[in-house]
Amino acid sequence: MTHPLLDLAPLSAARFAEIEDRVARLLDTRQDVVIMQGEALLPLEGAIRGTAGPGTTALNVITGPYGQTFGDWLRDCGATVIDLAVPFHTAVTADQIAEAFEEHPSIDFVSLVHAEAATGNTNPVAEIGEVVRRQGALFYLDAVASVGAEPVLPDAWGVDLCVIGAQKAMGGPAGVSAVSVSERAWARMAANPAAPRRSYLSLLDWKERWIDGGRRALLHAPAQLEMLALEACVERIEADGLDAVTGRHRAAAAATRAGARALGGGLEPYVHADHEAAPVATTLRAPAGVLASELVSRALAADPALPLAAGGGALAKEMIRVNHYGVDATRGAVRASLAALGAALTEKGSAVDVEGALRAADEAWR
Repeated sequence: MTHPLLDLAPLSAARFAEIEDRVARLLDTRQDVVIMQGEALLPLEGAIRGTAGPGTTALNVITGPYGQTFGDWLRDCGATVIDLAVPFHTAVTADQIAEAFEEHPSIDFVSLVHAEAATGNTNPVAEIGEVVRRQGALFYLDAVASVGAEPVLPDAWGVDLCVIGAQKAMGGPAGVSAVSVSERAWARMAANPAAPRRSYLSLLDWKERWIDGGRRALLHAPAQLEMLALEACVERIEADGLDAVTGRHRAAAAATRAGARALGGGLEPYVHADHEAAPVATTLRAPAGVLASELVSRALAADPALPLAAGGGALAKEMIRVNHYGVDATRGAVRASLAALGAALTEKGSAVDVEGALRAADEAWR
């Protein structure tokens, strides 16, 4: 018996390289792009461990939980870490980055999350990149949540290590991820005696055994189904047009925020300023006295397919996430989410205006 997902011809090195090239075009980068055979935490950790060490002074920007994780990895590597934390309902500014450099001129590494799907904010990477470039520091960017929802341009922004994953706005698989690597970053890794070698975390293994060898022989058997799924989602983005895909995410965020404000009942956007809100997902603050996790549970009981989730950890008490990314970056998903939240608030005794919320969402969709 044959099966279309199991009885496939092996994925060739040439096909693997073609997929890498398509991802590079998606990022409009001339840097080396390496597709790694695991979820995005693999290149996120590998890039830090490859470039940071006891001689590194890192500015680690914390606008959500992933920034906290990066700081832990950097300290693990022996780096001196300066944390720049901002409230999760806002974004960091280029001026704050510049002030950190003034206070700590030894900074030679900056780690930043572009968009935090967990908290719903997005950071001005282009402006921050100008500051980092002037200082000559290595710039590491987590663009896992932002790619496909808003522009991600490593070359234009001076990003040396840009990590992406396909499972959110790209609408693709979670089992593979990619990182673009600048020549400066490769040089930093080559000079780092603690950089992983002969390891699944090793980017240098990919450089020396894959890229430098002309991409003719893979390091190990590729994650075939995930690679084909990545190729398919990139093809879909190419067919729709990247501008159209990011436009849908931008419209979904604007509609969700407008609808939440019009809904009433104490529900409001968690990220205060519209320009600091991520297009990939919208976070909402639950009304006082109402547990966000309970509100989400009530909404999902009516329709389990809704792209709703409570915030993680302590944020489960106050934060609701509308994950309008990928296939859920649609007017219908936004409207259904607002209606379900309205019904859940009504059950809790709150006065809401569902019809007004849907009208506001439709008017904001653009």
